[in-house]
Parts: sequence; C-alpha cells; structure tokens
Amino acid sequence: MEPRTLVLNSWARPHQIVSWQTAICLVDILVDGRCIVVGKADTLETYDATVSSPSVTIKIPAVIRLRKDIDRRKGAIKFSRTNVYSRDGWKCLYCGRKDDGRRLTYDHVVPRSQGGPTSWANVATACRGCNTRKGNKTPHEAGMKLAHQPYVPKSLPMGQAFMVDLDTAPPEWLPYLAGVARSA
Repeated sequence: MEPRTLVLNSWARPHQIVSWQTAICLVDILVDGRCIVVGKADTLETYDATVSSPSVTIKIPAVIRLRKDIDRRKGAIKFSRTNVYSRDGWKCLYCGRKDDGRRLTYDHVVPRSQGGPTSWANVATACRGCNTRKGNKTPHEAGMKLAHQPYVPKSLPMGQAFMVDLDTAPPEWLPYLAGVARSA
C-alpha cells in the first residue's frame, strides 16, 4: 500500500489525509541544506522510505503541518457521507442512537424512488435498523419522526468529520491523533 500523509492545520489539529505525492508538493525541498522550493507546510515526521530525482532525494513525509490557517468561508461545505454524519452529531435522527459511523447509513427522507434528491436538505443520518424499518417510504408513511429536518450546514463541528482507525494508522501519526481518532 502506498504511504499516505497526515496533514495538520496550522493549529496542529488533523485536517486531512493526502497521498505522499501531494504532501511532497506542499513542503520545502532542501538540497545541501538550502531550500530550493518553498512550500506551504512543514514536515513534522517522515517515513524511512525515500523518493529520488536525478538531483535530489527526499524522505516521504508522514505528517505535515500547514503554515497558514485554512479559510473555511470559501464556498459551501462539501456534501459527503462523513459531513452528513458530522452535521447530525454521529447519531440516528430517528431513534437518537449514537454511533462511530460503522453502523450508520444515510437515509433519503423523501426516497429517491419518489423523486427525492441526494442533497443536504433531503439526507439524514440513520442507523441500519431505522433505515430498514423506514424502507422506501417517507417518515410520515412509515410512522417515524425525525429529531430535526435535514439542512444545509454553514459550518461543521471542529474535528468531528475527521476519522481514522487507530489500529491501522501508521505509528508516526499516533501522537497527532489524540482526541480525534476512533478505535476499531
């Protein structure tokens, strides 16, 4: 498996996981102690593996930290399964059961078969049991009630959308994952 790189924001909180190729494009490149490429991030940890070009050999970054804050005001929040779970507090909007994401699904409030779109305003977090019980019906038809109507979020809780399994995370990442990782 290709090495991946943990990207921390400027406050040293986990932000995302990227390919090692992307990470190399973000960090400073040093040759003979001189910086030949000024990047947007600092390397905090490296793997033992290296990549080489004819003029330079670089250790593959394991953990990098962005130098500048990420401006969250740009554009809308991306619609994704993890972001829906984060918006809904990682719990089923029908029964209120909290979960780490492994037994959660997202449910189309108005089923797709009835013309319901896959959008922020029509998708709610549901546990597998409630999603199965609701089936191909609206909550009203199934006799179920939502804790709140799905909505387009303006922001998401810090750290909630970032999940990584501690059992499979590289050892270089572990000191940086305290408090945000979920164990299997």
